[in-house]
Amino acid sequence: MKNFNLKPLALFALAALFLTSCASLQKMKKNADQINFKVTPEILETHGGDVDVAINGRFPAQYFNKKATVVATPVLKYNGGEVAFEPVTVQGEKVDANNKVISYTSGGSFAYKDAIEFTDDMRLSELEIRITASKGAASLDFDPIKVADGVLATSSLVMNYPAPILGVQREKNTTGVYDPNIDKFQRIVPDEYVADIHYLINSSYVRGAELKAEDVEAFYAYTKDANDAERKDLKSVEISAYASPDGELDWNTKLAGKRESSSAKVVSKKLKKAEVEAELKTKFTPEDWDGFKEMMEKSNIQDKELILRVLSMYSDPEVREREIKNLSEAFTAVADEILPKLRRAKLIASVDLIGKTDEEIAALADSDPASLNPAELLYAGTLTDDKNKQLAIYNSMIKVYPKDWRAYNNAGLALAKQGKYAEAGKLFTKAEKLNNDEPIIKNNLGAVALFEGDVAKAATLFGAASGAGEEVNYNMGIVSMKNGNYDQAVKYFGKSESLNAGLAKLLAGDNNAALKIFEACDMPKCFMKQYLIAVVGARTAKENLMYDSLAKAVELNDKMKDLAKSDMEFAKYFEAEKFKAIVD
Repeated sequence: MKNFNLKPLALFALAALFLTSCASLQKMKKNADQINFKVTPEILETHGGDVDVAINGRFPAQYFNKKATVVATPVLKYNGGEVAFEPVTVQGEKVDANNKVISYTSGGSFAYKDAIEFTDDMRLSELEIRITASKGAASLDFDPIKVADGVLATSSLVMNYPAPILGVQREKNTTGVYDPNIDKFQRIVPDEYVADIHYLINSSYVRGAELKAEDVEAFYAYTKDANDAERKDLKSVEISAYASPDGELDWNTKLAGKRESSSAKVVSKKLKKAEVEAELKTKFTPEDWDGFKEMMEKSNIQDKELILRVLSMYSDPEVREREIKNLSEAFTAVADEILPKLRRAKLIASVDLIGKTDEEIAALADSDPASLNPAELLYAGTLTDDKNKQLAIYNSMIKVYPKDWRAYNNAGLALAKQGKYAEAGKLFTKAEKLNNDEPIIKNNLGAVALFEGDVAKAATLFGAASGAGEEVNYNMGIVSMKNGNYDQAVKYFGKSESLNAGLAKLLAGDNNAALKIFEACDMPKCFMKQYLIAVVGARTAKENLMYDSLAKAVELNDKMKDLAKSDMEFAKYFEAEKFKAIVD
């Protein structure tokens, strides 16, 4: 029997199969132009620091071999490098795998999304699809297919200079929000002194002992000093006479009027003798129920709460008096402790205390900071725009008042405004140790975190700073822009006319509103303002606006040439002679 060697036949069959596979893959490669790729957006953009891409791929009918597998990899190519997105894999109907299946008869499609981190080198780039098809042991690379240009990077132009807040000791207003107008430095501070001339029951006679009472003599000394002192202004002297809320109302009305006259007479005589010139205002109140309530609240009288309830329940003075007198034991204490104090004429001297001039404060902040109180030193820092001088003032305050958080905070602010956020952060941290719950400090620590690129930490700190000032909203606007939330950023910026507010409008698609903000921004020599106006011009096909503004931006900062040449906002003008003349 003759022996046959089957090995050459097997090799021949395998080679035939391989060649058949290659032939079918070659056919798919040849017809690759029939594959439709739709990229959104058509020009890639950066948002939130990433380049996002969405691709819808469509394979035509009778194209996809039933036993083939295709791996498609989007790759962003740019000068000096490339970055690949995640690949997507699809397969024919007879492939035993779990990828998206494409029908040979009717074709099929796939949807794909991915993102890569943006770098400035990607501004001028191309997105291409690299395809590798395989069938069995055979594999074939297709020619790369360009599907989009990139990258529109206008969102990367956000000005990352978050706003710190000046430290002032503030209180919450009635709505629970920190009010920037509370406890600001006041050069003129209102002051007053109050004294009482007391009367015997049913009498309007001013007794000599009352005129010599300690508080009355101190009152006259106060008015005399205010009248004579260079930095005090005696505004007025007011007399308010009262009768206590017991007895007939008609009688008390006449009695209070007589007390007004008698007290005014003696006070006027005393002021005239002391050569004190002041406007004398007088009035009387028949029954001093307000004074009665105030003194009751401060007393330890038995049934105090019951008496106060009577005051809240009844407004008629006669009913009030009757109900209180019905509490016989309590009324005895009221008659002994409260009513005698209400038979009086209240003397009120109103004075303006006039502080140091700006020149004096500025000079002392430099030569003798220890002679200034904290409010004056804080105010001194606002009298100059020189950041180094501000820093020197606040450093002096740190030495004089080392436990005042505002000194460290404001020194940090002076550094932050010079772009020295790392150094500023150390001072803000010291301020926080002195006042851990202060929202101003939380905002400023958030500003440091945002400047250093920790957007998540910054957002948390700004949340803790809620209500500290408009600066917090401004900073949250920057956070929103960095996260790609432009509509939210617009809300945070509110009525701000900053460049970032205009940029947020631009990125949200409101070109006209953006242009209004840029034009209103009071920064006439700002190159970025002019550059962004040029972008609006390019987007709205206002070529004169674009060219004029771009020329101004380049004139102010020569580096804008390189930025414009790589900015896809101006892509359709790259070959225009007028554009080249500006940027070359």
